[in-house]
Amino acid sequence: MIVKALGLLALAAALLPGVPTPPHGPHECANASARCDGSIDVPLDWENSSSERISVAFAWIPAKDADGTVVANLGGPGQTLPAIPEMQRVLGPVLERKNLLVMDPRGMGKSSPPLCPGAGVDKPETIAPCAKSVGPRGAYFTADQASHDLDAIRRALGLGKVSFYGNSYGTLYAQAYAARYPGSLDAIFLDSSVVVDRDGYASWENYWSWGRQFDLVCERSAACDALPGSASGTWTRLVDRLWERPDPEVSVFQTSALNRMSEPVFGREATAAADAYLHGDPAPLHRLARLIPTKLPPANDPYVAGYLGFRCGDGTFPFDRQASATERQTQAERYYERVRPLAPYQITDIFPGIGTVEPCINWPTPRHSPPRPPAQALPAVPVLVMAGELDMNSPTEVTQSLRAFPNATVVRVPFGPHALTSSASPTGDCVRGMLRTFLTTKQVTDQKCTGENYRALGAFPQTVGDVPPHPARKLSTAQRRMLAATFATAADATARRNPNGYFYTRMQNEPGLRGGQVTFGQDIALDGVRFVRDLRVSGPIKLTPDGRATATLRAETGKRTHEVALTWTAFSTRPSLSGTFDGIPFD
Repeated sequence: MIVKALGLLALAAALLPGVPTPPHGPHECANASARCDGSIDVPLDWENSSSERISVAFAWIPAKDADGTVVANLGGPGQTLPAIPEMQRVLGPVLERKNLLVMDPRGMGKSSPPLCPGAGVDKPETIAPCAKSVGPRGAYFTADQASHDLDAIRRALGLGKVSFYGNSYGTLYAQAYAARYPGSLDAIFLDSSVVVDRDGYASWENYWSWGRQFDLVCERSAACDALPGSASGTWTRLVDRLWERPDPEVSVFQTSALNRMSEPVFGREATAAADAYLHGDPAPLHRLARLIPTKLPPANDPYVAGYLGFRCGDGTFPFDRQASATERQTQAERYYERVRPLAPYQITDIFPGIGTVEPCINWPTPRHSPPRPPAQALPAVPVLVMAGELDMNSPTEVTQSLRAFPNATVVRVPFGPHALTSSASPTGDCVRGMLRTFLTTKQVTDQKCTGENYRALGAFPQTVGDVPPHPARKLSTAQRRMLAATFATAADATARRNPNGYFYTRMQNEPGLRGGQVTFGQDIALDGVRFVRDLRVSGPIKLTPDGRATATLRAETGKRTHEVALTWTAFSTRPSLSGTFDGIPFD
């Protein structure tokens, strides 16, 4: 039956113009009962049947009594087969009843990569020589061609309709495939979507959206929103100050990493730390910067030619795709001088050593190859899109771009980062639950996933006298102020164990903001920690997986010692606090 079906498909391809010819006969993996790694030969140019043949590799992982197949791509663009264990973790029980099909995109991994030894996107002088060595072949390592490769594999395995799970760049592959093979899909799940412009090409402009993220996080906090001006404006003033007066403890490059609001500690502290720095208190910003390397490690991607083929061939840029490299350079420089999408940064602040504004300037794109052709109808299958508020593209931009799918549902995830389904966090657990339900039932069940479990700070007090008193009854004003300063010290330490975080999860210890030491183990141990200069706090903090914190602390000033017991919800936008202060209960 498989051979007969393939024969009919081949006849249809011969009669219908523009439909690529399928491979001859079923692949040997079609009858496998366990993982089968294989490859097929396909034309370099699917529109030219006599073009050079290249090999495209895939892995086929069948499920017992399967009732469907999931095609998965976690992004890049890069090799995909090494990510299969991560795909299996994310998909979990889905794979008990669904087959898994994974393809290394052409030009990557085991799929005929064009190699340029020594080349790198951080070495602009190597890109033009790499493009010259690859030659005209470089125009065919693109998402439109990869979509034909994928469907050839689907047919060689004798499969019917498939579901597509795409993350990041994988969402662009999914859109390209849907535009060319709408009848081969029964559902699509997109995580952290690439936005496609009106011309059908991917837009990279919004990838520098740090200002939007700063303002979004700050506006949700009464304390942060009360600061003068906007949060993004405060950060701009900080970067300008560092340009004028370089600081050996925090570079402009390090600030370009600290403005990633998807890291909860950065989101909680960056604006207040910048404001403190501008007003003469560098300690909070210096503490954040200690976590960031002073420069990027060298890029060592052996598949840089394939990467540039996809990124440059699939994307839209502020220059003419058909222009010479010299003309592109001029057009791009004029655009960036006028628009300044990286402001207040220069490209060399973020990518030291890169002398040009865009590596694709020196990668020819002579072929018209929009991943999602503007006039192409997209399938009316169920489409579930997860859009994190702190992703590079905003949920609004994602929604506008994916309106092209008639049955798309976009779910906004408050404070959600990029690559939600892979996140090792409660937010990731929630989104994976939605993914698994959707791929199993084709139904959208909104589980109200969120990463919004903190509020941005408005200030870093320097003394106990700067701390607003806690509104606890039965305590004097001085006691309430001391209580608030002690709690601020404990909350500062527990913030570094936010379950939605990444950078701080492996940290074993950290100096207190203004002195002392915090040790992270089974408990969080404070040893003479000074969050404000005139108060030392010591003692253990116990933190449960659900964010319930209890602390038995000793708060010492120059005059006396206070015994403080605290219980609160550590990761909440409205933490409730109760306990005792020198034996006096409060709530």
